[in-house]
Amino acid sequence: METQTASEYNEVIGLCKELFKKKTQDYGTAWRILRLPSLTDQLFIKAQRIRSIQEKGKQKVTDSIKDEFIGIINYCLIALMQLDLRDDKRMEIDFQELEPLYDKWVEATRELLANKNHDYGEAWRSMRVSSITDIILMKLLRVKQIEDHQGKTLVSEGVAANYQDMLNYAVFCMIKLNQDDR
Repeated sequence: METQTASEYNEVIGLCKELFKKKTQDYGTAWRILRLPSLTDQLFIKAQRIRSIQEKGKQKVTDSIKDEFIGIINYCLIALMQLDLRDDKRMEIDFQELEPLYDKWVEATRELLANKNHDYGEAWRSMRVSSITDIILMKLLRVKQIEDHQGKTLVSEGVAANYQDMLNYAVFCMIKLNQDDR
């Protein structure tokens, strides 16, 4: 992965991880109650709100589009952690125990990004944030279909790969939005 992209990626993930840590301190791991379809629906709500704001050009709730993309990143990571923790019945898990799992999925997803960037030549840098938002929504609809079919697919990737793609797309949007702020 190019040095600039790696640096920008790490900056975004660092922000997301710090927020995840603070929310875990505030709320514990209440998210453990959520099944994967509920997490998918939460992601859908966030992505749909972003699209709605993009289309209307204004918003009435103060949470920014950036905040929603951060939410998408962390909810994707929560979904990936839930996959690993599916046989763990504990509702409360300390951040210190979750951190290696969070980092594991970040690293695996960053590696996926590096491989795709190699093949696609960072094409995402030429895309509009609104187009990337639409792709996230499309991937969410795909995940819903997979979930509705109890995870069975004929030729398609499973839900984990889709969560990783959405995570990376949300990071792309954060990078692009951060550049716009500069």
